[in-house]
Amino acid sequence: MQAEALGAIPADVLQSTQPVLLPGLVVHWPLVQAARRSDADFCDYLRAFDSGQRLMTWRGSPAIGGRFFYNDDFSGFNFAREGHTLGAVLDELLAGSADAVYMGSTAIDGACPALRQHNDLPALAGFNPLVSLWLGNRIRVATHFDLPDNIACVVAGRRRFTLFPPDQVANLYIGPLDLTPAGQPVSLVDQARPDLARFPRYAEALRHAQVFDLEPGDALFLPSQWWHGVESLDPVSGLVNFWWRQSPPFMDTPLNTLMMALLTLRDLPPAQRNAWRALFDHYVFDANGETAAHIPPGARGILDPINDHSARQLRAMLLNRLNR
Repeated sequence: MQAEALGAIPADVLQSTQPVLLPGLVVHWPLVQAARRSDADFCDYLRAFDSGQRLMTWRGSPAIGGRFFYNDDFSGFNFAREGHTLGAVLDELLAGSADAVYMGSTAIDGACPALRQHNDLPALAGFNPLVSLWLGNRIRVATHFDLPDNIACVVAGRRRFTLFPPDQVANLYIGPLDLTPAGQPVSLVDQARPDLARFPRYAEALRHAQVFDLEPGDALFLPSQWWHGVESLDPVSGLVNFWWRQSPPFMDTPLNTLMMALLTLRDLPPAQRNAWRALFDHYVFDANGETAAHIPPGARGILDPINDHSARQLRAMLLNRLNR
């Protein structure tokens, strides 16, 4: 899908379950205009918003080839986490550092709130999005998914997004769930150089992949839970993204449910797993107005629609049950 409206988001985009390319969506931003003039102008523009805070930055040696990933025995990672000011990161990018340098997911409203004054998406104001800044040189971020919906706006350098629909998870060779580079599970396949001898099912994933090459000013809508790997193709690259969820704030991440299921369901005998699958289908995946209709309205408890109050009660009950 493509949309070409400059500075506006077509109405159907925000409800799409497919990725949507938005060419030139933010080309009018001063941040993008500076980048289109030169890397130096881009860095100078951003430098004016440096608050002096030390921001989380990842650094990898030239040997990793820009790919932030696990170390050889999966006991940790192939990069170090450091704290640097925005200005220091920009200086290093301009100097052409041989290291892989990556300042990721920095909340703009906390680190440099004035930046949004002229570099924003007003159409998303009603969603109260989390807005983040990403900077780096030629780097590769492993394929992962995000829980929120996301509009990713390229503001400097070129970026390549390789996207896979959620149902391709079995073909992506996902790594550990409890030790991840940035909180989300990642594919063990290098999307830029896939080893199909080691990961043969990835060939099927590639049949369903969508690849988008974005220039400064372009944006991409990524629906919740679409797997995506991102490559920065130039020595100075920048991205601003807007995250929001189509669910109430009290809803926890379903990853918690997945981990609880690993603890309580996965290793049961097959017949018991099937019995629990039927319960989950009944109460969760196939739930409708009839699921609890036979229970008097005042007695349905957590089978009623969850709200902020009942979510707090349910969370407290779960914590009490787990604390044993």
